[in-house]
Amino acid sequence: MRPLYDFLHKFNSNLCLDKTLMLKRGNRYYLLEKNIKTLTAGDFFYAGTYLGKIKGETFFPSFALLAMMAKQRANKTTINARSEWLFICGRDIFKQGIVEVTGPRRKGTYTLILNERRECLGFGKILRDPKDERSRPQPVIRNITDVGDFLRRERKPPRHQ
Repeated sequence: MRPLYDFLHKFNSNLCLDKTLMLKRGNRYYLLEKNIKTLTAGDFFYAGTYLGKIKGETFFPSFALLAMMAKQRANKTTINARSEWLFICGRDIFKQGIVEVTGPRRKGTYTLILNERRECLGFGKILRDPKDERSRPQPVIRNITDVGDFLRRERKPPRHQ
C-alpha cells in the first residue's frame, strides 16, 4: 500500500483510507465495503471502488480516488471554464486561467485541478508560481492526467482496407 500513500502525500492530502477495507489484487488497489470484503476471498474481476494501479514504481490513480481527495484537504487549483475545456483536451494551464490555488505554489508541487463547480478534472505539477507577476506566455501547471485522457486513448483513426 506504500505507493498509494506516497501518492496521497505528494498532494498533502489528509484522505484517510481504512486499511482493513483495502485490497491489493495484482497491481490494482480497491476500497471495499465491509459486506463485500468477505466475498472477495475467491477470484474476482472488480470489487468496490477502484483506487488505481502500479506500473513499475509509479502509482496511477483512478478518477474515483482523485474525486475522494478533492473532497478533503489537498493541494488544489481551481480553473475557469475556458481553461477547464483546454485542460480536459490535454493542454497545460496558464496563469490567466487560474481562479484559486489552495496549498503551496512552489515549483514541483502536485495539485488537483478543479473546475469552478469543484469537480476534479485531473491533476498536474506546478512549473512556476502562479502569482509570479512577470507575464510570460508559458504554462504555470503541466497537465499530468485529465478526464479527457480516456477518450483520447480510445480515439483511433479508422483503418482503410
